[in-house]
Amino acid sequence: MGDYFRLLRPQQWLKNVFVFAGLIFSRHFFYVESIEKSIYAFIVFSLLSSGGYVINDLLDYKEDRIHPVKSKRPIAAGKVRRDHAAFIAVVLLIISFAGAYALGDNFLYVCLMYFGLIVLYSFVIKNIVILDVLAVAMGYVLRAIAGAVVIDVEISSWLLLCTLLIALFLAISKRRTEIVLLGEGAIKHRKILSQYSLCLLNQMIAIVTAACVVSYCLYTLAPETVAKFGTRNLIYTVPFVIYGIFRYLYITYQKIEADIPERVLFSDLPLQICLVTWIVSCIFILVKI
Repeated sequence: MGDYFRLLRPQQWLKNVFVFAGLIFSRHFFYVESIEKSIYAFIVFSLLSSGGYVINDLLDYKEDRIHPVKSKRPIAAGKVRRDHAAFIAVVLLIISFAGAYALGDNFLYVCLMYFGLIVLYSFVIKNIVILDVLAVAMGYVLRAIAGAVVIDVEISSWLLLCTLLIALFLAISKRRTEIVLLGEGAIKHRKILSQYSLCLLNQMIAIVTAACVVSYCLYTLAPETVAKFGTRNLIYTVPFVIYGIFRYLYITYQKIEADIPERVLFSDLPLQICLVTWIVSCIFILVKI
């Protein structure tokens, strides 16, 4: 039973916290109905993403077998039969789409777009240089959009831009770490890695890092942000963002542990403290305590 649960990759459900962005930055965390809908949206996206992960593992089980970590995944390790995994994927998709429909047509459309992106990525985009990391980043953006749609609020274009950039930062850092850790065997595991080099990825990380920090600064001081929240104090959360990004850069370049982003967050205490402090600061400022 444990192998079947691991098949769902529950540790990656952490990525779905982006659905709460709309709840926080619309200040709807005062409303019980909005909180409930956001939690339901998180559950739906968790089931939907798990279905996508199972499909991806079914397609990549041969490549995963030669990876030092992914070879332990249930399908690659032969602990879960592929026909059983396929059935589980179908059940997860049916449940998630039924749940999405119950939360509203617009939310369902976003979920369908997300699933379409997963399918395109698994069959085509993952083998196209640059588009592969862009597709991963767009998955985070769709999560943020879904979180706003489900509670029927507008989400700032600046916030969506910041989401895209931070997701790109994570995806590119992951590619770099894979190349460093796997060495010559990187291409056997993921063919697209042959199209990247450390020099190229270093430049991409530098560009995205700078763009992310600048975009967040501009978001906190944008006229529409100040008018919406009635404060310019969100600028005081910028140091937490800078520290979080720099800490992740340290983990990527010095500790070489950014191949699994969710593992980094679960294992790195300074990063955890930074994230919690940033969230608490944002809420404190938005509620004007």
